[in-house]
Amino acid sequence: MYELVLLCLVAFAAGFIDAIVGGGGLLQTPATLLILPNYPVATLLGTTKIPSIAGTTLAAFKYSKKVEFNLKVLAACAFMAFFAALTGAYLVSRIDNTVIKPIILVVLILVALYTYFNKQFGIHQEKNHSVKKQVVMAAIFGLVIGFYDGLIGPGTGSFLILVFIAVLGFDFIGASAHAKIVNIATNLAAIIYFSYSGHILFQYAIPMAAFNLCGAYFGTRLALLKGNKFVRIFFLIVVFGTILRFAYDILFK
Repeated sequence: MYELVLLCLVAFAAGFIDAIVGGGGLLQTPATLLILPNYPVATLLGTTKIPSIAGTTLAAFKYSKKVEFNLKVLAACAFMAFFAALTGAYLVSRIDNTVIKPIILVVLILVALYTYFNKQFGIHQEKNHSVKKQVVMAAIFGLVIGFYDGLIGPGTGSFLILVFIAVLGFDFIGASAHAKIVNIATNLAAIIYFSYSGHILFQYAIPMAAFNLCGAYFGTRLALLKGNKFVRIFFLIVVFGTILRFAYDILFK
């Protein structure tokens, strides 16, 4: 019961963070690994996907009332991300993540610096690409980030938001909304694989999902109420926390 209470509190915080700027998995995944150390890593990764998809789905629904979705871009990105995430989930126990983490750390540092010094980053929507070019780029990045989500997971939402802003020209609110839909696709793919292979602890996953939903509800309301400037600041905080997390993993593990 003590473990379950801790996991539910973590799930609430993760849902709140994830609804605003993504990155809730950076809190939820390591906390689950720490609280339940006696289970296989693949099982714990599979378990965290249930609360993740619950909170993300609620956030996507709330955003859909305020944001007009670009369906062609969204479909291309989500479709490629789904199948890439299936592949990543399959390979999760076969590739050494320590090779990937230093690269991610460098990218995150560059993202943080760019976002901080470019005050207009994600504040206004900018469409400088044709629809065809947006669809192609969305498919490519959906493939890459979907694979990452299946393989490693934490930080996927933040990476998706970054792509929708920096590459596709969305503002923060629009990017968050679209990222949620793609994240649902990647989480669903991982859940299909982990369920099939028996890697989900439903006795923990279901209560965590309820608390993640609550966190997502409050996070989405706050993001829509405060607008792009607030989300930009929150994005910087989460990216900075992500940098610290990856740096710790690289240096001390």
